[in-house]
Amino acid sequence: MSRATLRRISGPVLRATVAGPFTLREAVRVGPQGLLGEVVSLDHDEIMVQVYEDTTGLRPGSEIQGDGLPLSIPLGPGLLGNIFDGLLRPLSGQDTAFVRPGFQGAAAVRLDFAPQLVPGMQIQGGEVLGEVRAANGQMQRCLVPPETRGEVIKAWPQGSYSETDCVCLVQSAHGAAQELSMRHSWPVRVPRPIRRRLPALAPLVTGQRILDALFPIAQGGKGAIPGGFGTGKTVLLEALAKGCNADVIVYLGCGERGNEMAGVLDEFPRLTQPRSGRPLMERTVIIANTSNMPVAAREASIYSAITVAEYFRDQGLHVALMADSTSRWAEALREVSGRFGELPGEGGYPAYLSSRLAEFYERAALVETLNGATGSVTVMGAISPPSGDFSEPVTSHTKRYVRSFWALDAKRAHARFYPAINPLQSYAEDARQFEPWWQQQGNAQWLSLRRQFLTLLEEQSKLERMARIIGKDALPIRQQLTLICAELVNEAFLRQSAFSEVDRVATPARQSAMMRLIGRFIDLAEQAVAAGASPDQIVRLDCMRALQRMAEDIGNDELQRFVELEARVEREFATIIRKKEADHVSSNPG
Repeated sequence: MSRATLRRISGPVLRATVAGPFTLREAVRVGPQGLLGEVVSLDHDEIMVQVYEDTTGLRPGSEIQGDGLPLSIPLGPGLLGNIFDGLLRPLSGQDTAFVRPGFQGAAAVRLDFAPQLVPGMQIQGGEVLGEVRAANGQMQRCLVPPETRGEVIKAWPQGSYSETDCVCLVQSAHGAAQELSMRHSWPVRVPRPIRRRLPALAPLVTGQRILDALFPIAQGGKGAIPGGFGTGKTVLLEALAKGCNADVIVYLGCGERGNEMAGVLDEFPRLTQPRSGRPLMERTVIIANTSNMPVAAREASIYSAITVAEYFRDQGLHVALMADSTSRWAEALREVSGRFGELPGEGGYPAYLSSRLAEFYERAALVETLNGATGSVTVMGAISPPSGDFSEPVTSHTKRYVRSFWALDAKRAHARFYPAINPLQSYAEDARQFEPWWQQQGNAQWLSLRRQFLTLLEEQSKLERMARIIGKDALPIRQQLTLICAELVNEAFLRQSAFSEVDRVATPARQSAMMRLIGRFIDLAEQAVAAGASPDQIVRLDCMRALQRMAEDIGNDELQRFVELEARVEREFATIIRKKEADHVSSNPG
């Protein structure tokens, strides 16, 4: 074990004189309390260490011991349903309100283990070691560490074991024996290996209509949610965690205020999944690293979260990672970089900000795992640009690496419009490839309806500027109709309350029914105007109120009511058109 002597300290950054070989990114223990740190620079007989805990009380002369391994976190079945800090140390179930300095993790839990390996088998890394059933009934797979190869010489029988107990003995080709347990460690900055990446052909169903129908994100894709203060980033991420169809949720609170994370920690354990009715925490891992925690640990938390997500992906599960927010992570990079004495780049951020963002987002993918299963990690990162300026470095660099961009708008948020996503600033580069998936859901018109809705919203933006000058009534009839139809798209389809028992999550079938109904309304309205009807007559139709309220009034299991509402719309427009045709005949008897 290598040792060094602390020579100089500046916040979380230490410089020490070495008394043995260290390697870059090696984990170290600092001082008498064994504070966790990482070697970030080597210079002859001096190392620079980044410490992930409060360094108060350290002084020159303190001893630093190297672990001989990279900064790693333990991965096992005890993760699911628990709350951790940025270094994956448990925050729940402890006898103190604060994480103890040098704390290395909670005691391993006992689980019922069912082996899937037998003596004589040749195994490769990533294979399924066995299955465990947690106390809540949740089944999980335990995996062979990716670097392990060899023959099983002994397998323990089914029974109750601790996470760290040996349950399998493997002999390598060189004759060395290795003990395998339900839990193993993995370096957080190293992506877990896979067989191959797969093309994403299906979206992650979020339950939010503006995302699923207009700006979908691929299962295994990358999305960004930029927005200024008060635009609803945290609320939207929590809604996605509650309603998306991922098997596992990894929720990362990275540098957010303590009261926001306190709300998450208080609310999530009491929530149920809208689709299954089971407790939400059964499929959730929460990693909380608030703004008052050590700034260096915030920088590491984002890697801990993506590593946990990859671990569940390797079990053949679909994982959604919500990071709130990457701006706070970038601010931690900036602060630590300044203490390193590095030259700042744009906005004071380090010059390597772009590459670090790329390293993070590129770990999102739909993959074939080492054991042949299919799993995915979908990353959705919130961004907090100062004053909502999307040209600042974190937002502009992130746009280079994500495929879905959901821009939150302060004006919509202040108008109590939720989700406050601006449809004219947002985009989804993978949308077109999801057309076959929507056809399988029974919505063959999805792509054309999506294009029609977005065109209407763009025309509305242009016409509203003109209407503010001359008034809506002075616009031509066709332009007045455009504003009416665009307003219906906004109010009846895009607005969705996170607090509504009926509308907080919308299934693809319900979204399809609503899109078709609004599309049919637009077609009939154009026919009515062509027959001579005025926009005022269309607005005064009895069915307008029902259309505007259909999201709140018609639930996911009441699709037949959309058919009935469409028939009502058809009847009322037919009445208008017949009346106009009769008036035309009576006024032109010859």
